[in-house]
Amino acid sequence: MTEMVPAWVEGRLMPVEKLEAHQRGLRHMAISVFVMAGEAVLIQRRAAGKYHTPGLWANTCCTHPRWGEEAADCAVRRLREELGITGLVTVFADRVEYRADVGNGLTEHEVVDIFVAEAPSDLPVNPDPEEVWETRWVDLTDLAREVKEHPERFTPWLRIYLAEHMERIFGKLRVVQ
Repeated sequence: MTEMVPAWVEGRLMPVEKLEAHQRGLRHMAISVFVMAGEAVLIQRRAAGKYHTPGLWANTCCTHPRWGEEAADCAVRRLREELGITGLVTVFADRVEYRADVGNGLTEHEVVDIFVAEAPSDLPVNPDPEEVWETRWVDLTDLAREVKEHPERFTPWLRIYLAEHMERIFGKLRVVQ
């Protein structure tokens, strides 16, 4: 199935096939979700079959809205599709932009709406194996330390979020050094 995502081509937002957006390094819309249980965040290891950054740890979920889809609706959809998570209230945290090489000649140049959702630590999670290899809860401070010590284990966008946008995403109470 061809997935059309909102991307800027010559300064105009228009539908572009997702893989083409990455091949051309086009600036495009995305969403990222962080599900939190207190100070712990649910992270996922991307499935081995993903066409970029397979096997790397990422935030709870992320994707690109379909052409015409609202970012908030997309966040809820991907929690359900990737992780089988329903019933959480996602709250818009911020919008950030980044550009990163994700290997195999592909570039993520994303304008990302970031959402945070609070959940119980015993939240039922049922990952789609086509999308997610495994999940785990990790304390945000420990995650920030792991990313600094072993950046090669994590997606470029998670490294960027934690290095450059902690306060904007998690608020002053959750900022770690």
